[in-house]
Amino acid sequence: MTTVRRIAGTAGEWLREGRRVIVALLVGIEGSAPLEPGALMLIAEDGAIEGSITGGCIEAAVVGEAKALFAGGAPHTVTYGISDELAGTVGLTCGGIVHVFIHEVSGAEVDVETEARDAVTAGRPVAIATLLGGPQAGRKLALVDGEVVGGLGGPALLDRSVSRDAEGMLAQGRSGIRRYGNDGATLGAELAVHIHAFALPPKMLIFGAIDFSVALARIASELGYEVTIADPRAPFLEAPRYREAARTLTAWPQDAFEQIDLGPRDAVLVFTHDPKFDVPALVGALAGKSGYIGALGSRKTTTDRERRLREAGVPADQLARVHAPCGLDIGSATPEEVAVSVLAEIIATRSGRSGEPLREGSRAIHPPRS
Repeated sequence: MTTVRRIAGTAGEWLREGRRVIVALLVGIEGSAPLEPGALMLIAEDGAIEGSITGGCIEAAVVGEAKALFAGGAPHTVTYGISDELAGTVGLTCGGIVHVFIHEVSGAEVDVETEARDAVTAGRPVAIATLLGGPQAGRKLALVDGEVVGGLGGPALLDRSVSRDAEGMLAQGRSGIRRYGNDGATLGAELAVHIHAFALPPKMLIFGAIDFSVALARIASELGYEVTIADPRAPFLEAPRYREAARTLTAWPQDAFEQIDLGPRDAVLVFTHDPKFDVPALVGALAGKSGYIGALGSRKTTTDRERRLREAGVPADQLARVHAPCGLDIGSATPEEVAVSVLAEIIATRSGRSGEPLREGSRAIHPPRS
């Protein structure tokens, strides 16, 4: 994000100097690529270049496209395919296809981009939408803390439709291309808009101050989770290792859920091994929208816990949401190994994958991304 923000700042400087600027925006990937969608590259009319979209694979071709725009060409999306054989020689880790939107940028669009990326740097949720087609191609709209900045230059309905979709994509932490009618309606397909969501970090709420919680919190933090370890027993949380690994919260489950708002990208783990904590923690988690709910324990503990949950009124379809015993069967024993097992299952669940060995599967290792 720091690099992209710097590039957006450079675009503003070049425009203030009176230079024409072309922006290449990576809007889609199929397979693998060194950089994620949203990467930027600038080309000035005098030949200056800033940034990168694939780490060197196709940048020379993009410069050629930019020259055509300087000569009067229209904004457009270019698709580049890299074969598996060629991939290693040009920098891609494996063959893939990248989609790049190339357009001349104005000061107003740079201002929207800069304000949005400043908000991201400050830790606020932001989505940046770029119109990819039509007479106003290249115009930008940003959703910053729910407020709209800029506009796509088309009918008012288009801004409203895009803002609504951007809000939903932010909640899910997804970026991609959405299509709309010429009138801005979501039922059409004439206008393509790339929406880049900069969502807040996903949250992980772990109940139980035990060694397994510390191990999980440390690795989950490295994966980008904002981790909280909750336990109503204050002395259990006083050990420095808990505060060093995560935020700590002295609270019963029902109070913890009131303080932490969880959504589809978030995870709840119950590691307490005590029915008076386990049951209310799982009942509270099932009442929410967490994408992953897991509970640690033996199969005997799991069977007993399920009985208690049924007695508490939890229906069978809700019990099915609980991953228990949580984790993948990799023979883990130590707290760190268990953490790897649990996180592997969380990632597989989020991605809709089975968690089987790659050599035994036939699906693409890197599923297509929009």
